[in-house]
Amino acid sequence: MTTRTAESPSSRGATLRRLGPAGLHLPGDPGYAALSTPWNTTVEQRPAAVVDATCTHDVVAAVRAATAAGLRVAPQATGHNAGPLGSLADVLLLRTAGMTGVSLSEDGRSATVGAGTLWLDVVDAASGARVSVRHGSSPDVGVVGYSVGGGIGWYARRHGLQSSHLTAAEMVLADGSVARVDSREPELLWALRGGGGNLGVITELTFDTLPFTTCVAGMLAWDVTHAATVIPAWLEWTQDAPELASTSLQLLQLPPFPEVPAPLRGRRLVAVIGALLTDDDAAAGLLAALRAHSPELDTFTRTPTPALVRLSMDPEGPTPVVTGSSLVTTPTQEGIDRLLAVAGPDADCSLPAVELVHLGGALARPADGALSTVPGELAVLAVGIAADAETAARCHQDVDRVTGALAPWATGGQYLNFVGGHVDVSSAYTPEAWDRLRRIRTALDPTGVLRANHEVPTLT
Repeated sequence: MTTRTAESPSSRGATLRRLGPAGLHLPGDPGYAALSTPWNTTVEQRPAAVVDATCTHDVVAAVRAATAAGLRVAPQATGHNAGPLGSLADVLLLRTAGMTGVSLSEDGRSATVGAGTLWLDVVDAASGARVSVRHGSSPDVGVVGYSVGGGIGWYARRHGLQSSHLTAAEMVLADGSVARVDSREPELLWALRGGGGNLGVITELTFDTLPFTTCVAGMLAWDVTHAATVIPAWLEWTQDAPELASTSLQLLQLPPFPEVPAPLRGRRLVAVIGALLTDDDAAAGLLAALRAHSPELDTFTRTPTPALVRLSMDPEGPTPVVTGSSLVTTPTQEGIDRLLAVAGPDADCSLPAVELVHLGGALARPADGALSTVPGELAVLAVGIAADAETAARCHQDVDRVTGALAPWATGGQYLNFVGGHVDVSSAYTPEAWDRLRRIRTALDPTGVLRANHEVPTLT
């Protein structure tokens, strides 16, 4: 990466003020602190400047002003997964949360969204067109970051990664030009599908929808004291489960909040959550082996797909979270025992959620994109809520204990949308895809103007 000319903060600020991109905020300006705060409020961002963009023209002006001032550019919509960005002392943070909007094609087979659009808005629009989308597990997740980083949703084992179904994008490149990416630019479209925010500042994204409006979805829940029975039963069930079933197993510590169903408030549970893309009788047959263990709560039923955006009960709005993840093969009984020792009913664990996500199916079949597959049978995701520094330290410790418990079964790969810290980014890709992605990044941005949370370095 070419080194930019160093300038003092005051001279950089003067350059930015002179060029005057719309929505510019420098340190000390009203609005700077709010715009610099990501969704994960444990991450402190102090960029050299922030631009609150509302249109493509704003993005172009911001990129050109940043390069003139010797700054890099980090696009950010909702601010999910902001941790890996690190220091932003020489970075203009380009917020695109104001660039929203959803439109469906006339036949409903594709959707186009603005850079700051949230999944809830897309789910609602798709419902009106009688189609569904490969949305995330929470309604306030941003579509663009989720999509270009992969996108594992409740239909993933049957219908693959969201990134594999991107068909077009508008983005502002590092030189401030506007590019249209579609099938006429196969190299860029390939890189867009899983290459993260390394190619350009995406201002608009188009992707395929799904031709159904209901599925069988819900939760089976037991008191956490049943975890030693339920976990191996679910793992055995996943070995033969057809790809029309996308489920996860969760060890939960639910808060005593009114939005939590009354029977579950303030309790520790083991739960199987998911969606089955089949008819009611076939779904009942598939669930029979799990229902044989007499769940205390069983909500699986025919469900309109818009309801699935809140199926996981993930926190909404800015939240102080600590996360850890890994990709693993199915653990043996030893692995189950190790997991129970750190997160089971007798463990002193601070984490509200430890999740095992069933992979395979379409996620294991190579697709045309930088992120071709997700290597592993399960994704492990550990989540803590860090209200203060002491709690954060405890959460980090417990997250490490969970991922460490299953480390002997780790594949060595990563799914970057689940990674909230610094990792070897190349571990998410095959060696061939990594080399190709670096070549494309270098051709588009030879001096490394763009700063992605999971950065693909230029070839220099």
